[in-house]
Amino acid sequence: MSQHPSLRVGGKVRKQRNVMKRFERLDILRAEGRIPEDKVLGLPKTKAIEGM
Repeated sequence: MSQHPSLRVGGKVRKQRNVMKRFERLDILRAEGRIPEDKVLGLPKTKAIEGM
C-alpha cells in the first residue's frame, strides 16, 4: 500500500509551528533563568521561535 501524497514530508520546506512543545518551552525558560530547575507546573507563556 502506498502513502498518500499529502502525508509525505521529505525534502519540502517545513511550515512554522505556532506552538512549542513542552520540552522546548522548558529549555527556553531555563536558559533565560525565568524558572528554577525543579519547577515543571504553572509555566509562564513564551513566544514562538522564528523558523522552528
